[in-house]
Amino acid sequence: MNDPTTRRTALECMLWAGAGLVWTVAGGIPRASLLGTAQAAGQSFSFVQISDSHIGFAKDPNMDVPGTLTEAIGRIRELPQTPALLLHTGDVSHLSKVAQFDTAEQIVGTAGLDTHYVPGEHDVLVDEAKPFVARFQAREAQGAPDGGFYSFDQNGVHFVGLNNVTDLKAGGLGNLGAVQLAWLEKDLAGRPASQPIVVFAHVPLWTVYADWGWGTDDGAVALALLRRFGSVTVLNGHIHQVMQKIEGTVAFHTARSTAFPQPAPGAAPSPGPQKIAPGLLRSVLGTTEVRVVAGTAPLAIIDTPLAG
Repeated sequence: MNDPTTRRTALECMLWAGAGLVWTVAGGIPRASLLGTAQAAGQSFSFVQISDSHIGFAKDPNMDVPGTLTEAIGRIRELPQTPALLLHTGDVSHLSKVAQFDTAEQIVGTAGLDTHYVPGEHDVLVDEAKPFVARFQAREAQGAPDGGFYSFDQNGVHFVGLNNVTDLKAGGLGNLGAVQLAWLEKDLAGRPASQPIVVFAHVPLWTVYADWGWGTDDGAVALALLRRFGSVTVLNGHIHQVMQKIEGTVAFHTARSTAFPQPAPGAAPSPGPQKIAPGLLRSVLGTTEVRVVAGTAPLAIIDTPLAG
């Protein structure tokens, strides 16, 4: 691991089971501490990410996605420290139906947390995403020109929710568009480079696997606006598995789904629900907890499977 080329290659696509560890980054190298250690106990506040609940999906390998979402929310309620907020990084529903949104909202609401959403491509199938925005982003998207993207501040951290699914490009690549990028530039202008930034979107801003549309066509433009900040954490869903990439001060992290896994990039003819033995399903579903650790620039990230 002293070879920077080897280390960089390893960080390009790092997958792990992730349970009970606090991840911090120092000098570009992830370091883990067990929960309950002195290092892990120094956080100022934490928040949780869930993703890809796909309410309305009922096929192999998961015939009960409301049940696994309920389990995930139950795990959040059991955390020893109540998170400050909850982020949902899209695909709340499977087919953008009102009943699916109702079910998801009711289940997520049992967490009792301030919850912030961005849409996935499965949430924008009806009326150009207006039903999703009206239900899940009404209080936040008012200041955005086209809705569906917004920002807010909490505990000294600036959170930016982006919408990269309403204008997907060839092959399914995400897209932010000129209006949203102009808004992002204005939103970040004047902020000190020392302020931690958390960006959350559905499709990865970095290119995980272009052949499957696992990336954002104009993501590089957004990342160029973020690189002056000393601590940037970019969270996404969409690919239903834990992957991490680190570029300078920007840490990219994709989350598990609470509904079903997808194959590793290029490991199958196409993306989609991956069949898995019933007894192993919960080991590949889960949640992500992110902690702001006092006195450190990077954020600690903990992935927790529902079982395993």
